Amino acid sequence: MRLSISIVSLLIVICLNASGQQPDSVKYKSLEPYDFHLTCLKDDKAVIIDVREFFEYKKSRIKDAINIPSSGNMEFASDTLEKDKSLFLYCTTGYRSKRVCEKLDYKGFANVYNLEGGLKAWKKDGFPVEKKKVKKR
Repeated sequence: MRLSISIVSLLIVICLNASGQQPDSVKYKSLEPYDFHLTCLKDDKAVIIDVREFFEYKKSRIKDAINIPSSGNMEFASDTLEKDKSLFLYCTTGYRSKRVCEKLDYKGFANVYNLEGGLKAWKKDGFPVEKKKVKKR
């Protein structure tokens, strides 16, 4: 009986340790809309980056966000971004921006934040979006 309890306890510990990424190994931070907004407002070096495609960006976006689509331009654009800036990334649901956050972390950017739930969560929580027309540069 004691042996089976020990074995079960050992298996639980092994499963918990192997069940995914350890919190300390994640370098970027995923923040809920309120925390994302507050952290961005507090940071003088904040750069908001919309990683969606231009056709998505031109419909609605977070105020002052720049558009750098994750579909390829981010690789080139990341070389022009200053590594001491705080980068606040978002997309529609948070999936694409998480992937870009991982790439930026790998490239050595220290302060990278992801909007958890993306623009959908942002709107759902009542935060404003900009809808005025933009022209492609």
